Amino acid sequence: MTKGTTSFGKRHTKTHSLCKRCGNRAFHNQKKTCASCGYPAAKIRSYNWGMKAKRRKTTGTGRMRYLKTVNNRFKNGFREGVRKAATKSD
Repeated sequence: MTKGTTSFGKRHTKTHSLCKRCGNRAFHNQKKTCASCGYPAAKIRSYNWGMKAKRRKTTGTGRMRYLKTVNNRFKNGFREGVRKAATKSD
């Protein structure tokens, strides 16, 4: 009975597939849970012992399509529907 090289040759099924939430190949096919983000759990998987992993996934690592405009809008008091004051072009 060998448990080394010859046994490894018999491995040809995939345990993990693509996760529809995070896109990583970490979705366990039998458990039906993602090892990376914890899908289908409502909250994203993250632990304090993995500070580096948190840094990779936190806010600011992506495009921040909405958040990057908030600071500018806050500066102006979140004004909406107000026209810019007309400047005299003389």
